[in-house]
Amino acid sequence: MERTTQVIGQSGVFLDALERASRAAALDRPVLVIGERGTGKELVAERLHRLSPRWDQPLVIMNCAALPETLIEAELFGHEAGAFTGATKARVGRFEEAHGGTLFLDELGTLSMGAQERLLRAVEYGEVTRIGASRPVQVDVRIVAATNEHLPDKVDRNEFRADLLDRLSFEVVTLPPLRARRGDIPVLADHFGRRMAAELGWESWSGFGPAALDAMLEYRWPGNVRELRNVVERAVYRWDLTDPIDVIEFDPFESPYRPGSANLPRPATTASMPDHEDEEVAACEVGPSDFKSRVARFEKELLTRALAENRFNQRATADALGLSYDQLRHALRRHDLVGAVA
Repeated sequence: MERTTQVIGQSGVFLDALERASRAAALDRPVLVIGERGTGKELVAERLHRLSPRWDQPLVIMNCAALPETLIEAELFGHEAGAFTGATKARVGRFEEAHGGTLFLDELGTLSMGAQERLLRAVEYGEVTRIGASRPVQVDVRIVAATNEHLPDKVDRNEFRADLLDRLSFEVVTLPPLRARRGDIPVLADHFGRRMAAELGWESWSGFGPAALDAMLEYRWPGNVRELRNVVERAVYRWDLTDPIDVIEFDPFESPYRPGSANLPRPATTASMPDHEDEEVAACEVGPSDFKSRVARFEKELLTRALAENRFNQRATADALGLSYDQLRHALRRHDLVGAVA
């Protein structure tokens, strides 16, 4: 499997995680990769395979969350012809496909308890039994698994087998989120920007201006590197000037005309409301019985109090209120509180 995506980063916490993965790669033991969505778990799994003695053997990937529960066991272990409705011919499973190499199980936490039980047997004894077969098949497979969940909590809730977790967690590599490696944001943004500029046939790459870089450094990146890539590539393709890119849009769905939900109430956070509605709320001073006016006054009091409690540190205030930095700034401007933190 060849990839164009590279593992890029220079921050200490990220390099420490890569070093742990590299040291574990040489050992023929299971490795569990933990991280939020978009942190590069699959890339680390590929690194574990490429640096292992199994590098020239298959690397087979299975996303456990992408299949219905009724098909997961058939995908993992294979089936014989006639084993169930629609099984017109025998099919090998992912374990047999990965024989001699590495099997990467993404979204491990979504496996059913039944699939976990059969997976445990395959890991412990190195054998799998196809659905509908009477004899097991010996397999030589190294397991690398990934999840964005804290599996010990699932064990406590009886949603994951403790013995399977013990077997798979010989080494655990936890990938830091992008907000914990802010020094990598300019490096990654430049990499994705240059690649997109080349794809568009640009003759030169002017980079990002100070305002764009500041915005990217302040943003919390809930989607991590995957989200950063989308944001950067979108900014590059929309930019038609030779100057450095200085306009960044984090939410492609942001629009004063976006439709609301027909069944759910609008979120209470004012940052999600269209700009023209926000201005009407802030300007409405009909009286205490007016709903919008009272909500606006409550928001202003809440912001004022949160700013004071956090010593007028905007990032700390945003975290305390559960807002992004951009959402907080938007709310401060709407209530004429920017001067209070200048």
